[in-house]
Amino acid sequence: MAKTLAALLVLATALPWSQAVPAGGPLQVALHDTTTTSPAINTNPLRRLRDAIIERIWDVPARPKPKQCANIQSLAPSNYRARYGADTVLRFRFQTEDEVKALSEAIHILYLDVWEITDEWVDIRMAKDVVPSLLGLLPESLHNAHSPIMHDLAQAIYDTYPGPTEELQKSWNGATSAQQPPTQINGPHDIFFDEYQPLSVLYPWLRLMVSMFPTHANLESIGLSAEGRDIPALRIGARTDLPPDHDHPTRQTILVIGGSHAREWVSVSTAAYIAYSLITRYGDPRFPDTTKLLDHFDVTFLPTLNPDGYEYTWSTDRLWRKNRQETPLPFCAGIDLDRSFPFGWDGSDDVDNPCSEDFAGSQPLQAHETQRLTEWARNQTEQNNVTFVAFLDLHSYSQQVLYPYSYTCDSEPPNLEDLEEVALGLAKSFRLTNGHYYGVSSSCEGSISWDERDSVKSKAKFARGLMEAQGGSALDYFYHELRIKYSYQIKLRDTGAYGFLLPKEHIVPTGNEAFEAVLGLGRWLLGNHGIEKFNEEL
Repeated sequence: MAKTLAALLVLATALPWSQAVPAGGPLQVALHDTTTTSPAINTNPLRRLRDAIIERIWDVPARPKPKQCANIQSLAPSNYRARYGADTVLRFRFQTEDEVKALSEAIHILYLDVWEITDEWVDIRMAKDVVPSLLGLLPESLHNAHSPIMHDLAQAIYDTYPGPTEELQKSWNGATSAQQPPTQINGPHDIFFDEYQPLSVLYPWLRLMVSMFPTHANLESIGLSAEGRDIPALRIGARTDLPPDHDHPTRQTILVIGGSHAREWVSVSTAAYIAYSLITRYGDPRFPDTTKLLDHFDVTFLPTLNPDGYEYTWSTDRLWRKNRQETPLPFCAGIDLDRSFPFGWDGSDDVDNPCSEDFAGSQPLQAHETQRLTEWARNQTEQNNVTFVAFLDLHSYSQQVLYPYSYTCDSEPPNLEDLEEVALGLAKSFRLTNGHYYGVSSSCEGSISWDERDSVKSKAKFARGLMEAQGGSALDYFYHELRIKYSYQIKLRDTGAYGFLLPKEHIVPTGNEAFEAVLGLGRWLLGNHGIEKFNEEL
């Protein structure tokens, strides 16, 4: 089964890139009725079986013609060098509140793209010819307090796209070979995770997963994006702990979201990797923790909450952040999904400009995708007997596990001690898997060391408060409004060497450590029965 699955999954990557899921098209799981493959094409029985299945799923020829393959090059937009060649990403290190304030004001004056902020540094993308103007707005103490975090931004962008077809052709030639390795005990490996994948591969792959494992996987659409694309939700779970006569069970569910910010590709691949690991390991005696988790909980994945923005990063602008919704300014599209939720929403000051990367919309829930998500989540709890017991919002980068609140540092969550305990457990799972350290703190503080000196904490709060809008986050909404007691935003790899342009070699290890963190969360919930009543003070 493992070899057959590996062979079939190769085809999700090998499909022609033009075979995209139509905008607004249904996420059909049922196989289409088509004619069978001609026996003259392949004489190998396993390959004939593979081809027949793929033709029935996607209505496309199983093997592209050689001259078609020869013409396929990198999927990177052809103008990538012209678009990004004159840009750079600088890391500024600051030490005082005055330096933070000066940086914040300069960023807003010049409309610069802030990549990430911690208590010690901020990463900023800008055109190289803007650097002198920026330095002119800063105190002298910051003039030599910066350094580039990558030497060739355009090349780093190019390298994140799937490459020429040489490797793809190798995959085809060996797809059904007897040497194809089965799922390894140290973690599943499949060609799907050798590269970042566009929607034209991701959506068929999700359907394939469900068609291969219908006993414990289900796919639905939570609604349509601003441009009419389906927003898929993959539910995984067996719930064998329920009695046979339990007609309407409460479905305790862990919700995992990726791709809120379009350029954070590793959040999409990580959500897919965790889902794949759960699906393929369930019932395998080598992985009792996975089976136990899915016997007691459902895990629902929204791997790409922002499909329009994600598609735009593949076709046009790799560093696009927002969705692609129209705004009051026709030349400035997009709303930041993670600023448009109704709890703690703040559309004033620097986030009321449609040209801002943090534009929160003119009112809460103006973004189509956040509307669909909140409506779906409410419907799940009110109509489908779902109880969300944990929420994980995957982002990049900086390697942090963040808990509520995001909109303010002046209020503490009523179950702060439990939030910190679970967050530290998640961070420990990340570290024990591959040795990568993840910081832990409230979202409003960002990544700070566990130094309780007031000066350290106040600097972190001040930096994030000035440089990054915090209201209207998914983290705060799901924690406070949907009362999900264990809600976290997880910022995945790395700590800045590549930023949003994490090389493809990190896809599997990042996914693997996140999977182990989910298993650890499951063990913690099961150890506490996963049914604790929520603090009434919340």
